Amino acid sequence: MTKKIYLAGPEVFLPNAREMLDRKAALAREAGLHPLSPGDLEIPQTNSKRERAAAINAVDEKMMMEADAIIANLTPFRGIAADTGTAFELGFMCASGKPVFAYTNVARDYSGRVSDLYGGAVAYDGEGRLRDPNGIAVEDFGLADNLMLHAGIERRGGVLIVGDAAREALYTDLSAFKTCLAIAVEKLR
Repeated sequence: MTKKIYLAGPEVFLPNAREMLDRKAALAREAGLHPLSPGDLEIPQTNSKRERAAAINAVDEKMMMEADAIIANLTPFRGIAADTGTAFELGFMCASGKPVFAYTNVARDYSGRVSDLYGGAVAYDGEGRLRDPNGIAVEDFGLADNLMLHAGIERRGGVLIVGDAAREALYTDLSAFKTCLAIAVEKLR
């Protein structure tokens, strides 16, 4: 039986969303998996934007329940961290006890990105804790993203592949995705 893989990530928001979703789905099929992608959902008619949002959520959750595993694109999106919807989907799959895999196209770790956000104005306090200019603690574990995402993946036997795509190719470079896909295929056998 072919394993179903849920492909999560911010690609649905891109101007070339259909192209990117189709490329990832084709790679998953070539690897012997059945891709499930939020970009492929059929949304029932609704009467308001709020009802449409709830319908999209319901369809996405149904696909995740049908999936055997997830590959999540955790490339920072609209800020220093992963897309919040993708983070939800990853958490949903972790809580469901399903295999979780992820990748990012940004090599700079989370605390480094926070430092960049503040122009380098982060510093260690007297207790050795990294803090931003407002005195708020910064996670400093050398992880690709928030510890709940990165450690949650690894604690479940999954992997988070860290790529280093060019800035103009952050959401189109599929090198890290391909590596992650190959590992997922191997682990799902």
